[in-house]
Amino acid sequence: MSITLADARVVTPEGVHEGWLTVEDGRITHVGRGTAPGPGHSLAGRYVVPGFVDIHCHGGAGGSFPNGDQDEARRIAALHARHGTTTLMASLVTASLDDLARATSALADLCEDGLLAGIHFEGPYISRARCGAHDPALLRDPSPGEFAGLLAAGRGHVRMLTIAAELPGALDTVREAAANGVIAALGHSDATYEQTLAGVDAGARVATHLYNAMPPLHHRKPGPIAALLEDERVTVELINDGVHLHPAMTRLAYDVAGPARTVLITDAMAAAGMGDGSYLLGPMKVEVTDGVARLAEGGSIAGSTLTMDVAFRRAVREAGLSMTEAAEVTALTPARVLGLDDRLGSVSVGRQADLVVLTDDLEVAGVMRHGSWITEPR
Repeated sequence: MSITLADARVVTPEGVHEGWLTVEDGRITHVGRGTAPGPGHSLAGRYVVPGFVDIHCHGGAGGSFPNGDQDEARRIAALHARHGTTTLMASLVTASLDDLARATSALADLCEDGLLAGIHFEGPYISRARCGAHDPALLRDPSPGEFAGLLAAGRGHVRMLTIAAELPGALDTVREAAANGVIAALGHSDATYEQTLAGVDAGARVATHLYNAMPPLHHRKPGPIAALLEDERVTVELINDGVHLHPAMTRLAYDVAGPARTVLITDAMAAAGMGDGSYLLGPMKVEVTDGVARLAEGGSIAGSTLTMDVAFRRAVREAGLSMTEAAEVTALTPARVLGLDDRLGSVSVGRQADLVVLTDDLEVAGVMRHGSWITEPR
């Protein structure tokens, strides 16, 4: 099947231009400027950006990946796809090893089906002092051998592990992750500057939701934030929902790390796409009020209700990113983190036809995944 999208403002890595593109057999085969050479589907001047890639998401549509329920997982993926996320990683939270293995095995089936891009363990190897919305009773010191058992449950689909660098056994576990092709991410950590750099030297390459669940910047104790921002080996995640971060801190991280080292994530939980009310995040009870998720006990922020289209829109309106830069931090850079940037993440010839059509107000008007419309623009 071949389709031409005409009369578009096409957002490519090189910039934005008025033009057209052709999709054949699920891939982009032509990207042109000006008037399309033949009949096509007119987008009436709307933007075309690459499908969003979310590497940190716990749920949505009332469902939660940590439950390990495949029907819930499909519902979550469908919700985020309607908001432009065409590549989605399932993030788990701290739980017992048996529960983690069970959920991982169930979600691995959906990775094999192509619905999910992988599985992310956020816990149990995190700091008790910075555990946020994780159950402190279930936290554990890292163990390479124990982690290898969780990897086995994932059958090659575990893609990321969040770990606190200061914990006993952490550096060896980071090395174990890297040796098995798993992205080690530093976060939920009370580490010093030096301990954080040791984690990076051991192979960690991502900062889990920079700023959140780690010591703040201090002029005599720079801590993990300074170490992760300044090290060019590290890509930093940001939750750009207006709750987790002040826009000035988003801009600060972006100015230091740049688009090639910045990834916007949702960190969404079950309430994404839903209303206020009571929810669960793993075993933890969460109350959502005015769209903000907090633990019922203690009040810690417990994920978000964010979707990637909102993160994109805020990046342009609040953080001052250009359309090209916003596309990079919501699609190309996270695709690069996953090692998939040769297949997706940009509106480029040869890439997978994962596309989002946006209005002038940057609202989603259409979503295409693998060359088929999820939501067809009218």
